[in-house]
Amino acid sequence: MYDIALSVGAFVRSKTRADIAWLITSDLSIVSSNRNDAVVFTPGGGKLGSLLNGAFDGRFSEIASRKLSVGRIVECEVTPLESTLSGIAVGTHLTFAVVPADLFDPDLWGSFLEREKIALDLHVSGDEITKVESFNSASIVAADPELVEKFESQKPTTVLLENRQITIFVPLRKIAIYGDGPMPQAIAGLAEAMGWQVAMETRPDNFAGVCATLSAIDSVVVTGHEVESSSRALAYALESKAGYIGALGSQKMQENRADWLAYREITDLSRIHGPAGFPIGAAKPMEVAISVLAQALAVINGV
Repeated sequence: MYDIALSVGAFVRSKTRADIAWLITSDLSIVSSNRNDAVVFTPGGGKLGSLLNGAFDGRFSEIASRKLSVGRIVECEVTPLESTLSGIAVGTHLTFAVVPADLFDPDLWGSFLEREKIALDLHVSGDEITKVESFNSASIVAADPELVEKFESQKPTTVLLENRQITIFVPLRKIAIYGDGPMPQAIAGLAEAMGWQVAMETRPDNFAGVCATLSAIDSVVVTGHEVESSSRALAYALESKAGYIGALGSQKMQENRADWLAYREITDLSRIHGPAGFPIGAAKPMEVAISVLAQALAVINGV
């Protein structure tokens, strides 16, 4: 849900129809890593986001095409084709929600962009979702005691109450890495092992879109031997809300990037840690990854 918040917020502001689908429950823990994932459909067949490798998009888009005023609970048994696409066993029972954006509080998408913990309380009648309430860390005190207790969990989860299905979204740290090669690959691998979401990009303009989704709990690491492209990536990082920005490269490369940015009137580089990483004598890619991610954690946690 966090990854589509920027786009859905734009649709809401422009009064563009949008229908959001996400996983509510399943009888397999295999999909627990997808609990924060969601996909949004717009009229004409537009789609943003990813949910279970798109295996169930046909079901969702058919409902979205009806332009309903209420949401729908979608119960399904995984078919052979869906199993091939999603990697989930045939016959597994899954429950999804497909809800028009009009049913959500318009301010909710800003909360997702800020990477807040969010509970979506769906009021259900049969297979219809008639109302959506949302809670964050400040407003959860007004919710049901059972929901308040579940909200304290550090993992995405589902709470089932009478005529209500509640999804709790818990943000994961995200790291945006610009560049390719052994060093960024090692950083990406270690970050994934730590449970972080990883976005890697080698094109500066595409990196701008990645950076736009970052919040204070997230990190950016910029690599590359080409001054202009890596400097442009740093410029986009500085426009983001990322809590940590690291720049790999020699001291000379740091100076060249600073000159490139200064020529474009970007002179406040205080957020950039470069060369990135704690000075632990790291040389091998995995050693560099350890030093960089340790520094990122320390900066974000205010240590």
